[in-house]
Amino acid sequence: MGRKVTVATCSLNQWALDFEGNCERILRSIEEAKAHGAKYRLGPELEICGYGCADHFYESDTLLHSFQVLRNLLESPVTQDIICDVGMPIMHHNVRYNCRVLFLNRKILLIRPKMMMANHGNYREVRWFSPWNKLRQVEEYFLPRMIQEVTGQDTVPFGDCVLSTKDTCIGTEICAELWNPDSPHIQMGRDGVEIFTNSSASHHELRKAGQRVNLIKSATTKSGGIYLYANQRGCDGDRVYYDGCAMVAINGDVVAQGAQFSLDDVEVITATLDLEDVRSYRGELCQPQLESEFKPCHRVKVDFSLSGCDDVYLPTHQPIEWHFHTPEEEISLGPACWLWDYLRRSGQAGFLLPLSGGVDSSSTACIVHCMCVLLCRAVEGGNSRVLEDVRRVVGDESYHPQDPKELCARVFTTCYMASENSSEDTRNRARDLANQIGSTHMNINIDVAVKGILGIFSAVSGRWPQFRASGGSRRENLALQNVQARVRMVLAYLFAQLSLWARGRPGGLLVLGSANVDESLTGYFTKYDCSSADINPIGGISKTDLKCFLLHCAEQLQLTALRSILAAPPTAELEPLTDGRVSQTDEADMGMTYSELSVIGRLRKISKCGPFSMFCKLIHTWKDALSPSEVAQKVKRFFRMYSVNRHKMTTVTPSYHAESYSPDDNRFDLRPFLYNASWSWQFRCIDDQVSIIAGHAPIHANFKP
Repeated sequence: MGRKVTVATCSLNQWALDFEGNCERILRSIEEAKAHGAKYRLGPELEICGYGCADHFYESDTLLHSFQVLRNLLESPVTQDIICDVGMPIMHHNVRYNCRVLFLNRKILLIRPKMMMANHGNYREVRWFSPWNKLRQVEEYFLPRMIQEVTGQDTVPFGDCVLSTKDTCIGTEICAELWNPDSPHIQMGRDGVEIFTNSSASHHELRKAGQRVNLIKSATTKSGGIYLYANQRGCDGDRVYYDGCAMVAINGDVVAQGAQFSLDDVEVITATLDLEDVRSYRGELCQPQLESEFKPCHRVKVDFSLSGCDDVYLPTHQPIEWHFHTPEEEISLGPACWLWDYLRRSGQAGFLLPLSGGVDSSSTACIVHCMCVLLCRAVEGGNSRVLEDVRRVVGDESYHPQDPKELCARVFTTCYMASENSSEDTRNRARDLANQIGSTHMNINIDVAVKGILGIFSAVSGRWPQFRASGGSRRENLALQNVQARVRMVLAYLFAQLSLWARGRPGGLLVLGSANVDESLTGYFTKYDCSSADINPIGGISKTDLKCFLLHCAEQLQLTALRSILAAPPTAELEPLTDGRVSQTDEADMGMTYSELSVIGRLRKISKCGPFSMFCKLIHTWKDALSPSEVAQKVKRFFRMYSVNRHKMTTVTPSYHAESYSPDDNRFDLRPFLYNASWSWQFRCIDDQVSIIAGHAPIHANFKP
């Protein structure tokens, strides 16, 4: 009957500027799509060059090499007899666009530029690309000579257009266009487009997957249609992890789902669907277009069918329930995959982590262990590319990983860096966790190095600083804490460079950091201490979520050492012990709990609150626990800490982006790093309001400053 179509979408682990590897992965995905009978293949956004090229998009080389890859794809026999939809940057009339290129049998059918740009949070597309704002307009694009030689075409359609095959009509969306309130699929659907495609480079955030799935389901719930979603996967050279989730939906139901987290470089999802289901669904819901100024889509016709002639007995895909990971599972998977991509692509031989026995460094250690679990599972499942990469990392061509603990010993080194202020409890907790995950563990005492540095200062100044507990000033106390922390950073890099050399093995180790998002927010860490590392897998995760993650690891991975770590109060152990016990705790130092910090962080970034508006919200949120004056003190204390320490974010270790209130200064959270930390005007507004409330209790919703 010619009404059932088989279509394919995919998740690819592309790498910025890795044109050879990107081309190979694109061809593999097309080959797999054809093997499953697909007649149309959709790939991720900017898959030819990689999405994360950043300012390399300005370079003519990036455009040139993208066209060279496109030529290879056009010439490959793999791309014959299937419509291929690939992403690349293109310059048209001296303006750079983020484009989809659709081609079939060595002919380019159309080029569709992105119309609505992602320009918030981690995205800066307007820096490199212009949106195509000519609605329903198509121009001629003059192809480069190297492409003309293959296609025999001088020009091709460029602009806001859709593709009409002999049996259906296909329309394109690109990433952020789905999230826009005026998404193109709305008008395309009303004009008879039956298949919508979305090519994305959408990064992972905790608890975000549900939003994405709901948008795709709702896109076809209201007016019917088939929706294909492709996404990048992995670390392409930056702080974000693209989390796959390729899917196919029809009339509001998901019928095919790809993995959110995976070590597979190429994952292809196919689905066979009946176009008559779309037409029947729309027949009752959709009315003829009655708008007088409605502009129909520009259709580019192609003599090709997605369906066959005899498809009566071809089964179609049925609706499925989407499986969502818990936040704890997301932490065990996303950062672990990101670490593996970084390790194998960096050419290093493993990781080194200063393991303190606290929640944060233990979380980083557990993520590395989760990475080893994933690697062993992938090898057991027959993933030859993962096996090849593992062998290259460990420097053993005959190695076959089977036990995550044994693999961990090869690629992961931990060290407990003790000082005279360290407790036996934390030393034991670090040792026990290292034994359970299998890392190569060392105990290092830093006292000699600390006293040596202080001796240099004393020789020059004639004075020896003292801790507050011994009568020293606040300045002395802070300096003595900082010198311990910074010595640990220097030693971490020394051991990262030479540990494998001392064992007779080649290569070096990447130093891992372990500062969480809340500590970064307040600056509660020493600049250039152990938070200064090569990469940090937990820098975008809250303390609250990390504790839940450790509990998950204790239960699911039988890491029982984590229970004592979770039970202990968070402490830096930089001040002298009292009777052998810890006298310093993080929350006492900060003047607020980590859970309170999470609330404040979300208000600052997500709700766009300054000091006064944050106070106005928190007096209601915390009304059962704190008085207005106590709320005011916490708000003012936070903003003082935040502003005084904001400079630390300019040098903070590159961290996995996982939280929407991250204070990452690289491009996500752009703020000054020199503030007037008195906040005199703002704090006076808060104080005035506290006075008003005190005289007019209870609190009324309509009070004004």
